[in-house]
Amino acid sequence: MEQRMEDILVSVIIPVYNCEKYISEAIESVLVQDVSLELIIIDDHSNDGTKEQVQSFCRDKRIRYICNEKNKGVAFSRNKGMELAKGKYIAFLDADDYWTPDKLKHQVDLMEEKQAVISSTGRELMDEHGNLTGKFIRIKEEVSYKELLKGNVLNTSGVMVLTSVARKYPMGHDHLHEDYIMWLSILRDYGNAYGINEPMLKYRVMQGTKSSNKLESARMTFGVYRHMGLNLWQSCYYFCFYAIRGVLKYY
Repeated sequence: MEQRMEDILVSVIIPVYNCEKYISEAIESVLVQDVSLELIIIDDHSNDGTKEQVQSFCRDKRIRYICNEKNKGVAFSRNKGMELAKGKYIAFLDADDYWTPDKLKHQVDLMEEKQAVISSTGRELMDEHGNLTGKFIRIKEEVSYKELLKGNVLNTSGVMVLTSVARKYPMGHDHLHEDYIMWLSILRDYGNAYGINEPMLKYRVMQGTKSSNKLESARMTFGVYRHMGLNLWQSCYYFCFYAIRGVLKYY
């Protein structure tokens, strides 16, 4: 039986650009989740076979596929998805990552229990070809604003946010870490995030992305601190934690 829009619990947002090799795995991991959901796929004007891959799933009425008229960037695409979302919660997933089948159910249960506005899960790293590495990036049961300043432990593909809250903090500032700014703003205004310390997110480590360029990522992180209103000494203080954690996380 077709679900009614008012019964949707989670709106899953996948921004995609030229990701024909991976998008099917991401979509499949959403459709097997054991919660009432809609899947909003925002295609940022791909010019490869992404459209054909997505359309092969569109018989499923839970899927909404929107194409940008021109390339606008990932922040614009996620914001468009947030505007269209009909669920109580929004969950983000990048097109080259995927979830374990129980991810959304566990996260919803946690957020309902804690009356939380934001949560995330742990993640297991995989290489560019999808081979799992066994490297588990853990997350604490609670993450405070000050703790998050020491390093962005809330990976976007693991995050779930109360929709009414998410819409107050649209992503912007593509020259920085736009997702990190959003999480920090939410924690500053609403309190702690909650974590599920299980590798329910399978995270693909890609070459050539903003986060894979360590020097550029460091520059953007320092820019996030300044954007959030930290003075120079505060920014340097938290940046030291970020740098140390960055080394420990991957090595």
